[in-house]
Amino acid sequence: MKVEALIFNIIGVFCIVMAAVYGIWSREPIGTTALVLSGGLTFLIGGFFWFVSRRIDARPEDRKDADIADGSGELGFFSPGSYWPFAIALSAALMGLALAFFYSWLILIAGAALLVTIGGLLFEYYVGQNAHS
Repeated sequence: MKVEALIFNIIGVFCIVMAAVYGIWSREPIGTTALVLSGGLTFLIGGFFWFVSRRIDARPEDRKDADIADGSGELGFFSPGSYWPFAIALSAALMGLALAFFYSWLILIAGAALLVTIGGLLFEYYVGQNAHS
């Protein structure tokens, strides 16, 4: 996590420096505000990664003496045959379309579709034929 924290904090410093340069050079408040907020958000993520990296053991990515084989092993469980991510993507695309045209009736339908598909992904292995006993 230290590598990720370093990357995000470097991007945050870049955004803040560019906000100062852009603000002085152009005297345009909207772009300057966007750069300052982007820097703040990247510092937020970098700070979170730094905070987490202090509380967990060093990963192979964080050690200079690590071998490639140190990173092998199980990374987690990923469903091999789930259709729910595709349904979530369709629901999110529908929500984007609804927000772009600001159709309130379509926003409600897309919001309901998002809730149903996210719930389906979360509970896929708790109910139905894939349930673990």
